[in-house]
Amino acid sequence: MSDGDPFKRVRTALAGQGPSTSDHDLNQALPTHGKGKLVDAGVLIPLIQRDRGINVVLTQRSEGLKHHAGQVSFPGGRLEPEDSGPRAAALREAREEIGLDPAAVEILGRCPVHETATGFLITPFVGAIIGKANFVPQDGEVEEIFEVPLDFAMDTQNFGIEWRRWRGARRYYRAVTFGDRYIWGATAGILYGLARRYAEPGDGIVN
Repeated sequence: MSDGDPFKRVRTALAGQGPSTSDHDLNQALPTHGKGKLVDAGVLIPLIQRDRGINVVLTQRSEGLKHHAGQVSFPGGRLEPEDSGPRAAALREAREEIGLDPAAVEILGRCPVHETATGFLITPFVGAIIGKANFVPQDGEVEEIFEVPLDFAMDTQNFGIEWRRWRGARRYYRAVTFGDRYIWGATAGILYGLARRYAEPGDGIVN
């Protein structure tokens, strides 16, 4: 790894033991999904080098979906029988959802597993896209593919705490807005956890 590596700081952030994240972080009394065993899933946090710096690639889910319609998310999903684990699921889903060839992805590291209130155990993998990428949104599932500057996404000051009513109680969650993109819930929680690890050496872990 040379000093000319644009992803060096990300690698360094992922090398240590980072703080865990969960939908329950801000909701200790929040009811759970109530469906028994949690479902394993994997997501990819794709990073791509652009002229002005590194961007995070995200998707806007289609409005017609049964679950999480219209929300911003990382490419990813639940493990299928053919997947060897969460990493394989994340790369498979990235190919399906945004047309990203797994061979064009260098996995830089992983974030701690994120438990959602809807019953998933999500393992996030951070991957650098090597070379040019021609993103293609999956018809019927991905409305749009867009990018957010990594520097913006890694600034914890850009995140707020909001709430909405869920199952008769207030559910609090992290949220961040970039232009007209509203990122919240597990996606924002995972980004916030990564941002805490991304702090400059000596800054410590911010709250």
